[in-house]
This record gives sequence, C-alpha cells and structure tokens, in this order.
Amino acid sequence: MTDPIADYLTRIRNAQQAGHRRVDIPASKLKRAITKILLDKGYIQNYMDIDDGKQGLIRVFLKYDQYGHSVIRHIERVSKPGLRAYSPSDEVPRVLNGLGIAILTTSQGVMTDKEARKLNVGGEVICTVY
Repeated sequence: MTDPIADYLTRIRNAQQAGHRRVDIPASKLKRAITKILLDKGYIQNYMDIDDGKQGLIRVFLKYDQYGHSVIRHIERVSKPGLRAYSPSDEVPRVLNGLGIAILTTSQGVMTDKEARKLNVGGEVICTVY
C-alpha cells in the first residue's frame, strides 16, 4: 500500500456510505492522531485501540444524525505521496469558511487549521473534513 492515510479515509467513507456503525482500521501514530482530532471535533462518536499482536487496530465508531445521515459529509485527502501539499503559516486553508476542518502535520504535531493559525505554524495539509 503506497498511501495508508488515503486508505484510512476511504475506509471511513465506505463504511459511512454502507451505513455501518463501526469500522476497523490498521493503526499507526498518525492515524491515531487524526482519529483523536475527529473525535474532539465531533465527527465520530468514539474510538478504541485494539491490540492484535501486530501493529494493532483502531476501531472507529461512526456518528449519524437523527435522520440517519452521516455527520461527515465530505472527507478528502489533500496531500498525496506523489504531490505533497504544504502550507506556510500565513496561508493555512479555511474549509467552508471555518465550518469544516483541515488536518495538518506540523513541527508541533498533528492539529487542525484553527490551532495552526493560533500557534502561527504551517505544515503539510493531510485532509479536509466537513
């Protein structure tokens, strides 16, 4: 697999389209950090780490509204292995004029676009969510 983050996002997208309540994803530090941000911002219901004797799994519990529609309307990979997307501190993207989030990896860790603007740091834009 050349892009594990794209696989992570695709598994979430596919599970939501199929109406699943949870999805299991192979774990990594970056995926755990992205999942924690999605939980903190209210895009997923919960998650848990599962030890399978190898690299582990992240079980993500998806969130739906009262009508059965997914809370995550759109989740898209921005920076790809073939074309990295970096953003300086003064050009960190805004998603839907602040209604969505962009997740960045910076020198100070994985954070949202709002946190990066507040700390005045730039970095690689991993994905956008709304």
